[in-house]
Amino acid sequence: MKRNIFSIHLLLIVALFTLASCDQFLEDEPTDRLPADGAYNTLTDLQLNALGPIYRNIGGNGDSQGLQGTARGVWDLNTFSTDEAIIPTRGADWYDGGIWQNLFLHRFGNVDFTGDTWNYLFKEVLACNRALERIDAFAAAHPGEDVTSVRAEARALRAMFLFYAMDLYGRVPLFTSSAPTVQDMKLQNRSMAFRHIVTELQTSEYSLVNERSPRLGEYYGRMTRPVVQFLLAKVLLNAEVYADDDWTDDWTDDGHPDGSAMTWTVDGSEMNTWEAVEHYCTRIEEEGYSLANEFSDNFVTSNDESPELIFTIPMDIYNYSNRFTQQFRSLHYNHASALGLNGENGPCATIEAMRAFGYGTDDADYRLNQTYYVDEVYHEKSFAPVTLDDGSPLVYYPLEVRLDLSNTPHETTAGARMHKYEVDLAAMSDGQLRRNDIVLFRYADVLLMRCEAMLRDGRAGAAADDLLNRVRGRVSMGYRVATLDHVLEERMLELAWEGWRRNDLIRFGQFTRPYTDRPQTDADRHGYTLVFPIPGETLTACGSDQNPGY
Repeated sequence: MKRNIFSIHLLLIVALFTLASCDQFLEDEPTDRLPADGAYNTLTDLQLNALGPIYRNIGGNGDSQGLQGTARGVWDLNTFSTDEAIIPTRGADWYDGGIWQNLFLHRFGNVDFTGDTWNYLFKEVLACNRALERIDAFAAAHPGEDVTSVRAEARALRAMFLFYAMDLYGRVPLFTSSAPTVQDMKLQNRSMAFRHIVTELQTSEYSLVNERSPRLGEYYGRMTRPVVQFLLAKVLLNAEVYADDDWTDDWTDDGHPDGSAMTWTVDGSEMNTWEAVEHYCTRIEEEGYSLANEFSDNFVTSNDESPELIFTIPMDIYNYSNRFTQQFRSLHYNHASALGLNGENGPCATIEAMRAFGYGTDDADYRLNQTYYVDEVYHEKSFAPVTLDDGSPLVYYPLEVRLDLSNTPHETTAGARMHKYEVDLAAMSDGQLRRNDIVLFRYADVLLMRCEAMLRDGRAGAAADDLLNRVRGRVSMGYRVATLDHVLEERMLELAWEGWRRNDLIRFGQFTRPYTDRPQTDADRHGYTLVFPIPGETLTACGSDQNPGY
């Protein structure tokens, strides 16, 4: 049974009361002594009971919970606000008060689950703080026990949740208590949060074990050294975005942060940002990570053995409650039904995505049919055609996508649908409870990050070309010279539906451009939409100003 579960409303409540009342709302047990029930009497107890609930909440089984797998949360905000995927209105389906249209159109003040996502992330920050207090109390009561590693896990987990929050919302509070005061809840500038996250990850790195988190065993699904190294590379790759406290300014101004001019102490050496990114990527390769033989190996039902995976959300039909909604949400009702699932006929690829994959051309990318269902649909195992209610074949029309498909000939069938994960025919809960672990971080991304860092550092050439073409060569695609434009396109091809597209587009200065039924708004032109609005209740509680434009 999970311990120390926080209501999503507690974050909002905490700053509305005096310091004395904070304890009443956030503390079900004092943190200056160990609980009397014996749950923290040994180091193993400490790991299981202090960190276990946090790990379980990296995934989720309800809306806005988890980093991936559920609806109306981190993954939706990072995916359906981009040129990668869209949830069109399909007649009476998928209007939902306009939230999906507003998300795609960057009218983020009218997307009602941005606050729920904020609350999820900071509920987990609070849980990490609670765990650290438990760990410190245990260390005081057991001076002979070494809690260095478990403490590093909790700090690295907290830094990860702060990274996602900072990326989405810009300014975040940096409180370190499970009972924060009003002052603790003040929003900090993004540049300060960015530096804090890097410091926390670097501090944790070498106290963690050098084990493969996606492999079954003691460290399955846990924060290990390669996971932290991946996060350091990812955070630093976005340094020019995160170091800019005024994201509404003109990026052509001389005052915009320059990653080449920022310096970092990494393993005792002074490096600029791009050198630091390359260093962490290289460390991961030195630890034995490699591309899987087949692109699809990363997404099969037994993907825990892939040599490419760095961090995943563990999934199991019987042992875990995490849900995976993305694929069954996307499939047409009849397509899902033929597979024994309950489809919702919603999300699909944009026309931009289909053009990037070369749909309809002689040069279509090998990953097209592994990432999407397009054209006529067949059953995964029997290969029999899937049919519509009238008996005609079900055909997806990738280039007929519009923001509002109501009363069009392809209202229910427009758009390529998500195919990336192998369909688990033994799945339960309408396909949500399945065995494919959800991929968060993988080595192909490491190669592309390293390539990009070299290019941004002015080191184009054979070494950068090799990194890009190792990813392309795995899927037998033609050789390309490494350029930033080619890296951005390759990230679309390789990492589609993995939750990185918004992050990528912002870093490349492409997030606010117009695409499929999405004109550039005034807010886009002024840079306001590079972050989401801070929930109003949080602003009231901590006395901070809203992000510009909202």
